[in-house]
Amino acid sequence: MRRLIPAFLFIGALCGQTLQLSLKKAIEIATAPDGATRVRLAEEELRASKARADQARAALLPNVDGSLTYQSETQNLKAFGFSVKVPPAIPITIPSFVGPFDVLDLRASASQSIFDLSSILRYRGARVMVEATKQDRTSTTRQVTDQVARAYIAGLRAEAALDTARANVDLSDALLRLAESQKEAGTGTGIEVTRAQVQLANYKQLLLVAENDRDRAHLQLLKTMGLRLETPVELTDKLSYTPVDAMEEAKAVQLARDNRTELKAQLDREHSAQLSYNATKFERLPSLSAFAGYGDLGSGFDAAVPTRAVGVSLRIPVFDGGRRDARRAESASAWREQQVRTADLRDQIDLDVRLALDSLRSADAQVKTSEEGLHLSEEELAQAERRYQAGVSNSVEVTDAQTRLTRARENHITALYNYNLARIDLGTAMGTIENIIH
Repeated sequence: MRRLIPAFLFIGALCGQTLQLSLKKAIEIATAPDGATRVRLAEEELRASKARADQARAALLPNVDGSLTYQSETQNLKAFGFSVKVPPAIPITIPSFVGPFDVLDLRASASQSIFDLSSILRYRGARVMVEATKQDRTSTTRQVTDQVARAYIAGLRAEAALDTARANVDLSDALLRLAESQKEAGTGTGIEVTRAQVQLANYKQLLLVAENDRDRAHLQLLKTMGLRLETPVELTDKLSYTPVDAMEEAKAVQLARDNRTELKAQLDREHSAQLSYNATKFERLPSLSAFAGYGDLGSGFDAAVPTRAVGVSLRIPVFDGGRRDARRAESASAWREQQVRTADLRDQIDLDVRLALDSLRSADAQVKTSEEGLHLSEEELAQAERRYQAGVSNSVEVTDAQTRLTRARENHITALYNYNLARIDLGTAMGTIENIIH
């Protein structure tokens, strides 16, 4: 069913329907097999890894061939050391040049490895790499989830900023009408009306900027999801605050090491490199194989007779100019490289978790502070409007209060955006981003 999602979306786009998009739905679309580009590439890499494992397994399975040879030939017997001298008294002549004569060989041959430790280890290494590729595919899915979540949160931020810009325009328009009514009542002045008009023009300009930012955020989200850019979308979620239970750093780090598929894949690559080194090292051991052939041999189909060959072959490596030693040194270096990468990835996971926890704690405090500032700014503006209506202050006090309210709204949006990003960072760092999203 997930493979059909992009097709349905394409048809909906052609029909001009707006795509109702929640964060969960956006991630489902992007992580479908036919979704985002990185997911499709990860699927192809997994298929290629399985094919490489099948190639390595082929060295351990029977190899059967069939052949049909028909030829007409001549031979110089002297070239093969045949030189027969007949006494002159015997009236027989044995030519050194024979032919042409026909040879037909219809044959089936088979071979089977009986013992080849190097090939066995290579196949095991290929199978381990398949598991590593599976982990990489899961890791890619989580990375796409992270990218889509970030793009979606950026879209929510842009829409929240747009709502704030609209609210600022509506408030400025209301204050302009208030200034005009105060002037008509004789308690206001023309400069106050002009000041309100300037404020309204500024917020209208900011509204245009906010609309453009919203459109850009939608386009970026569509690109991240792998959808057509002309698809109209409507984000159904809102930028909100969802508390996260506190967690000790040590517990979070251990959970991350257990869940991060990048580490699991790296451990598989390290194991595969070790098997590859062992396979190269054991190339010095003898290998045993069996072979058999059966077919018809003769001058033609009507004159062919059955022939066969059966045997075993023992291969004992002696000296190859140092190539095996060089390959062993190379594979040992590759193994050590993977060990270094594994240790570095563990340290990086620890760092990711600790930074994400710090960012989440800071963002949580920012949200609470911004909520308090927003509440106070709303009260200040309400008091300034009442004082202006009562004629005990001028419009400057109202304009200043409106400016501070605008700043408080922006701070609150930024705090919510940073907090949601911190939640995404923590989920990605711990390998549990699916739990946070859903």
